[in-house]
Amino acid sequence: RAGRPISDAASPTYRQDRNGITAALLSCAKPDYKKAACGTVLNRKFTSGFFKNKTNVEKLCSLIRTYFELGGQEIQINAVSREILQDAVRHPEEYRDLMVRVSGFSAFFVQLDPAIQNDILSRTEYDA
Repeated sequence: RAGRPISDAASPTYRQDRNGITAALLSCAKPDYKKAACGTVLNRKFTSGFFKNKTNVEKLCSLIRTYFELGGQEIQINAVSREILQDAVRHPEEYRDLMVRVSGFSAFFVQLDPAIQNDILSRTEYDA
């Protein structure tokens, strides 16, 4: 759509990575980034519940190791649900300390421009 980003850094186009986190990481690690060093961040978003399961954490750690072994350069993970972010938009006074990873930096979610907040909300969210 006109005026919307194609994708965020090296991440798949928003909500188009329909084959799961493994496919997204393997696809992102595939190109040769030697001439684009430090310009290939992969942003991923998980619900906080994902990290309550030890098996999920172990699998994600293994997947991240594989990503770097295959040439991936950087991955940034947000661990907050879409529902919490949406509530933070509606009630910013209750979420002043909510920190998120944007793309190359962290920021307080409620201090971000609404366009950036929407960008973060649009990212694919993974759960158990």
